[in-house]
Amino acid sequence: MAKAKTEEISVEEKLKALFELQQIDSKIDKIRIVRGELPLEVRDFEDIVAGLETRIANFTEELKTLEESITEKKNVMKEAQLLIKKYETQQSKVRNNREYDSITKEIEFQNLEIQLAEKRIKEYKANIVSKKEIAAQSEEELVSRQKDLKFKRKELEDIVAETEKEESALLKKSKGAEGVIDERLLNAYKRIRTNVVNGLGVVTVERDACGGCFNKIPPQRQLDIRTHKKVIVCEHCGRILVDADILTGKLEKV
Repeated sequence: MAKAKTEEISVEEKLKALFELQQIDSKIDKIRIVRGELPLEVRDFEDIVAGLETRIANFTEELKTLEESITEKKNVMKEAQLLIKKYETQQSKVRNNREYDSITKEIEFQNLEIQLAEKRIKEYKANIVSKKEIAAQSEEELVSRQKDLKFKRKELEDIVAETEKEESALLKKSKGAEGVIDERLLNAYKRIRTNVVNGLGVVTVERDACGGCFNKIPPQRQLDIRTHKKVIVCEHCGRILVDADILTGKLEKV
């Protein structure tokens, strides 16, 4: 029954319905574009925040490792100092020069261990100061980015709330307009919309040119378009062409 009904509708009415459908779908596209950019921005901020949190966690772990390394070197120094005392006691009890020289070398070695440990401790402490500065900067940036993220999430929630009702109403209108168009023409329109960047499957003739690709349209073809007797497509971009006056008195209703 629905098929028979669409067959009774004139080409002109189908073109009108098709152009109305395009205008409705373009409004829906705009809503989704605005809403579509915000989730990407929110996701970008989420990634930035997650990255900063990971960086700060890494700094915390690195600082902990450096502190542990300082403790380890201090223990090395303590052990070396105990060994030096032990060797000095032994040195006073040696029986020959060979034993004395051997113990002296051990004392020298332990003193070198202390010097090396002191050097490493200085390096670790300098590294700690540097990392703490960077970590503090990262924490400041994290606080700032968290505020940005909170703002963008609220903005997205507000836009979704504002546009959800409008989009729902437009989708209902879109379905109503689709009901007037036969399946073959509707599928062609949807296919064109999918293949073009701006989603315009139906365009008007503007200044003797296609409103989609702006290529010139011959006068005879323009006349055919104005008669509304058949569906005419642009030979350059494939968009369906209609004259600008086809919806006179109806554009305001969309």
